[in-house]
Amino acid sequence: MIGGRERSVRGPFCFFISSKRVGMMITVQAPASKSVSHRMVMGAALAQGDSVVSRVLESKDLERTMAILRGAGAGIVRTGEGEYAISGVGGQPHGGSVDPLSCDVHESGTTCRLLTAVLAAGMGRFRVHGAPRMHERPIGELTAALETLGVSFTFEGKPGFPPFVLKTCGLDGGEVGIGMDESSQYLSGVLLAAPLARAPLTVNIGGSKVVSWPYVGLTLQALENFGVPFSVERKEGGAWSAVDWHTLEQAEPGNVRFRMVPAMYRAGRYAVEGDWSGASYLLAAGAIGPRPVRIEGLRADSLQGDRVMLDILRDMGARIDIEPDAVTVHPSELRGVVADMSRCPDLVPTVAVVAAHASGPTRLWNAAHLRIKECDRIAVPAQELSKVGVRCDEHDDGLTIHGDPALASRLHSLDGIAFSAHGDHRIAMSLALLELRGGRLTLDDPSCVSKSFPNFWECWGQVRV
Repeated sequence: MIGGRERSVRGPFCFFISSKRVGMMITVQAPASKSVSHRMVMGAALAQGDSVVSRVLESKDLERTMAILRGAGAGIVRTGEGEYAISGVGGQPHGGSVDPLSCDVHESGTTCRLLTAVLAAGMGRFRVHGAPRMHERPIGELTAALETLGVSFTFEGKPGFPPFVLKTCGLDGGEVGIGMDESSQYLSGVLLAAPLARAPLTVNIGGSKVVSWPYVGLTLQALENFGVPFSVERKEGGAWSAVDWHTLEQAEPGNVRFRMVPAMYRAGRYAVEGDWSGASYLLAAGAIGPRPVRIEGLRADSLQGDRVMLDILRDMGARIDIEPDAVTVHPSELRGVVADMSRCPDLVPTVAVVAAHASGPTRLWNAAHLRIKECDRIAVPAQELSKVGVRCDEHDDGLTIHGDPALASRLHSLDGIAFSAHGDHRIAMSLALLELRGGRLTLDDPSCVSKSFPNFWECWGQVRV
């Protein structure tokens, strides 16, 4: 390659990462989307026939999802890097008739919530369990909704939390309400399972608020890709009318419902797009680091909610160049902002570190459910940033970060500072941003990034140099 170098990194649970430098600019490839990978693998596993899904994120979370689907009857064979040949179960996952099928989700909330609903549409007994932290994360809103559709749950510990055994003979049709105060994945799980029900099913949004709405769009896109028919209706003036779901940027409880009919997922060839969540750390590096960073493989028209990282960085003053399949972020003088994070909660740790470099305070709000993630993602960023002298105020629903533009000058040496990822992949990757000015991070558990971005440290080694 003229004027630069190219390097590929491979290893266990890894996908291809290319990184090259042209002059002062660093170019990297975005990882595959974890959220889309889960949905495409599940859809292919539920289909009747054989599918090929390419560019699947090969992470620990996806390993859990595929292992459970194999146990439930799907054939899943790795045929290449990020490529899988999948023989579907033809619409009905199978559990144990006497002893329940063991479904170990480990620390994957996506696997736990989406597959709980999908398995409930199958036949037999399934035991859903995971790591200790997963047994502290609620799922009662989803299990209560599934019980109204004929599924029974036996909780082994605290009611409404894993571990539990679900017993099912398939889902009844009719009508069900599901709240989204804690997670959009409750609704996404029911929507993925609904085509497998015995009769038409109407799914209403209940609860008091809606969080992470864009992830519902990813679920609807997956259903559409697999040829599953559905309609979305909105209540206006007391009457329901069909709407184009692509135009729904948000939903309010009681005002949106989904009409589903029994249908089969369509087998075929599918590819997973690049991940805006994983790319958010690379985008942030361009804004607060010493060199522009260009990330390839990102769709500018993506439905992924974490695409809003561009808007947040732009509001903070970052210079950004957008191409159809790439984004470049340039080093910029940043200012504090106020940001509603309800649509993009996974970005909070990353934005917190960026905000620490900005002038003035940044208020991140409307993300109270972050306290029930892999760790408390409100308390932990504040705790870790305090180690480099950044003051953060905790709120019930978020953080205020008191930025200091001089922070970068203090980060040339991180010697003697022991940082903790708290077992959370997103905390680990966000803290990596502190290395961009020459310091080297001492982190207790760097391997936790394998949950969502297995090659992160190899890729990061090219960005931070």
